[in-house]
Amino acid sequence: MGALQIYDAHNHLQDDALQPHRKEVWRTLTEVGLAGAVVNGTEENDWPEVARLAADHAWMVPSFGLHPWHVKERSPRWQESLIGHLDAAGPRVAMGEIGLDRWIEDHDLEEQQDVFTWQLRLAVERNLPTTIHCLQAWGALMDTLRRGRLPGRGFLIHAYGGPAEMVGPFAKLGAYFSFNGAHLHDRKSARREIFKSIPRERLLVETDAPAMPPPPEHSPFRLPDAEDGVAVNHPANIAHIYDELARLREISLEELAGQVEDNFRRLFG
Repeated sequence: MGALQIYDAHNHLQDDALQPHRKEVWRTLTEVGLAGAVVNGTEENDWPEVARLAADHAWMVPSFGLHPWHVKERSPRWQESLIGHLDAAGPRVAMGEIGLDRWIEDHDLEEQQDVFTWQLRLAVERNLPTTIHCLQAWGALMDTLRRGRLPGRGFLIHAYGGPAEMVGPFAKLGAYFSFNGAHLHDRKSARREIFKSIPRERLLVETDAPAMPPPPEHSPFRLPDAEDGVAVNHPANIAHIYDELARLREISLEELAGQVEDNFRRLFG
C-alpha cells in the first residue's frame, strides 16, 4: 500500500491464537502501513492482556467490554474490574466489544440487554467510542439504542450484517459500519451490496483477527491453523481488505484510505 496509512477498526490481537506469531505479525503490519488499530477485549480474563499490549504499542487503541458470549461467565466484580481497566488505560481508550446476540445457543437476551445497557451508560458518561456486536438481534439493538442516551462521539457496529434499510436509522443515531474481509466470501454478496452505499463519512474497515478470515483467494497473509484446526486470520490482511473495498465502491485506494483515516480519527481519536 505504499505510503498510505491504514486502520483496523476491530480486532483481537490479544488472542492466544496470535501469541506464537506476534513478532512476525508486528513486522508485517508495519510493512503494510498499519497506523492504528482498536484491540477489543471481550471478557474479564483477556482485559489485562489488551492493556499490556496497548502499553507497549502506541498505535493500539485498547478497548474493554463484556461480549454477549461471555455474559453468563461474568464474576460478581466484573463492573469494578471494567471500570478499573478503563481508568488505567488513560485518555485514548474505548468501550467494547459489547452487544446482543440471538445466534448463540441458550442465549438469554434479557440478561444480555442488562449487561449491554450498563456498559453503554458507562460509555455515555465518559463519551467513549463504543464497538457493538450484533447477530440476529437487529430489532432489539435498535430498540435498545433508541431508548437511552448514546456516546456523543458515536459507536461502531462491527462487521455490519444487518438489513440495508436499517443503515440509515443506525447512522442517524451515530453509527459507523466496518467492512470485514469475511464479506468477500461468495455467499456474502448481499453484505457487499450494502457496503457499496454506506455513507462515506460512516465507513470503517476491520479484520476481527484472528477471527473471520477472508476466503483463501483474499488472504495474501497466512498463519498456521490454531490447535483446534480453526483458521487463523492474519491481521495484515487488512491491506487487501482495503484494496477490495475500494474496488467494490469504485473509488481509488487513496480516496478510500483518506476517508477511512478521517473516520477512524473522528471516532477513536
